[in-house]
Amino acid sequence: MGQAAEAIRTTKQTTLQRTLTTALNELGVEAALVGIYEREGGSLVAQGSRGFSPREIQTVLRTLSGQESSLLTATAAAGEEDSHRALRLRMITPAAKSLLAMPLRHKQRLYGILVIGRKESVSFSKKEKSLIESAGEEITGALERAALFDGTLLLAAPLVVQEPAPTVAPAGPAALAPSSYATPEVQERIAALLSDQTQTVPFDRAWVTSYDPIAGAVEVLGLAGDYKGELKKDLKPGQRLALDSSASGWAVRHRKPRVDNDLASTQGRFLDHKHLFKDRFRSSLVVPFFVRGQVGGTVTLASRTPTQYGLPDARALEPLIVKVVELLQEPLAPQAARAQPGVVGEPQAEPPPQISHEPLIRKQERQAALGEFSAFLATEIREPLASIRVQLEEVTGEGILDFDPQTRVENAMRDLIRIEAILNEILDFAKPLELNRRLCRVPDIIENMLTVVGTELDMNRTRVTKDYAANLPQVRCDEAKMQQVFLSIFKNSLEAMTPGGHLHIEVTQQKSGRTHDVQITIKNDGAPIPTEHVGKVFEPFFTTKRAGTGLGLATVKKIVEEHQGQISIASGPGQGTTVIIRLPPPVHRGGPYRRRGRGRRPPRNR
Repeated sequence: MGQAAEAIRTTKQTTLQRTLTTALNELGVEAALVGIYEREGGSLVAQGSRGFSPREIQTVLRTLSGQESSLLTATAAAGEEDSHRALRLRMITPAAKSLLAMPLRHKQRLYGILVIGRKESVSFSKKEKSLIESAGEEITGALERAALFDGTLLLAAPLVVQEPAPTVAPAGPAALAPSSYATPEVQERIAALLSDQTQTVPFDRAWVTSYDPIAGAVEVLGLAGDYKGELKKDLKPGQRLALDSSASGWAVRHRKPRVDNDLASTQGRFLDHKHLFKDRFRSSLVVPFFVRGQVGGTVTLASRTPTQYGLPDARALEPLIVKVVELLQEPLAPQAARAQPGVVGEPQAEPPPQISHEPLIRKQERQAALGEFSAFLATEIREPLASIRVQLEEVTGEGILDFDPQTRVENAMRDLIRIEAILNEILDFAKPLELNRRLCRVPDIIENMLTVVGTELDMNRTRVTKDYAANLPQVRCDEAKMQQVFLSIFKNSLEAMTPGGHLHIEVTQQKSGRTHDVQITIKNDGAPIPTEHVGKVFEPFFTTKRAGTGLGLATVKKIVEEHQGQISIASGPGQGTTVIIRLPPPVHRGGPYRRRGRGRRPPRNR
């Protein structure tokens, strides 16, 4: 973007703010605010206000950019007469307990929202609604006379135009999303694209991330520029950054570019800025890109030059962003499409041709459908719920409500937190497991989980017996995930048993080929599982509980199988329920595992 274009934009920005300020002053209300959509599909930006504090402006616009905007835009479907009607907002602020919003339209395109507020919590009269409707028409006319609807400042094109969704979705294994886009080929191509961009917008270091809505994180795909060797240790391809602890995550959550010229103030908040600050960088620019209307990831540029970047530089990155989106939309390589979770570096054996692949295909289809559904939940349900919860917390924390409304809002927050917990459980089940394996003793994990449920065991007078075999081998597992497995089984056992029941735990070795697996048997004498339900207990969303999600045992099975183990369940009248888990011992190169001592053991004389 040249200096002439930037000067034109600055002039139009001044004209816009002067026009809106004049219109708000003529309204004669206690509080008023105008939010403008600078980009199609973007968020509202405050361009004029009076009577609202900066925090209140941010809260109102964030709400209007989310759930309330759908209400305002939906009025256009009723025709020309209804598309300019003011609506009462279901929210309050310290400055206004009654808010009225008016959608601002130009040629049936929503370009902004006018909000007025009053301190009293009463309904608006017809005269007041007519006043704000007339004010909205006057604002639109003034902006049109000032030639501000040319796409320079209002409703500018998005950084990446929304792509049409494919008419036919791929079927079979190709429909499965990869667990990671950061393949060596992608890393090389990202680095090449970034290197070509340095002539347009200079940088000393740059990287590209992709957004995983199910995991709620961004993944680094590739890096370019002048960076030290330790950067690969701190920030490397394949690394995932949480949305709330990275500047890339901030750009994803707010759906707009971010410019930082003082990394010293943000390096304690953002992990990616911490690495830049350590290497004496002075400024950074993070630009989100969109795929089919959803956030696809971010491009980050960093420079050692102070105040190197401004928001106009985001527009100059559009050619690069288009190429990145095209790269991410390319079909997966055959080896990536065939990759399945398992032992890292271990080739997958080809199944014999005479074996039917139908069960595997059905499993992959279910996984693809679950992944697609989970992505919808993450973007369309979890993010609006989080926004609602933040606003409720702000309202209750300000202490402006009376006792009865405060109680009702707190009850709503508790229900909202419960919904979020269920939603997170579904999303956790859908996303791939990331195991942090190390050598562990199974009896130690079991004892730790028995301590966790110790109070419940005592209250129900449950008798626990244990039988641990001597010289049990260690297993290589993720201790936290295996704790989750045993905790879920123990809780299910307690729910099935009556007070005074018996829980028996046995850990033994069982021969499996040339090795000995560790077998864990957990048996309770509670009510048995109905015969018709035994084969369904590990299926996702199957439950007989009134408040259950049906993901407890499904998650247990997923964790065990990710450890290359097996789990089975048996139940019958008079026998209670028995859960059997088999975990393989660790595989060591150069011979079986031996316990290390202080020195070599001398040979034994026979």
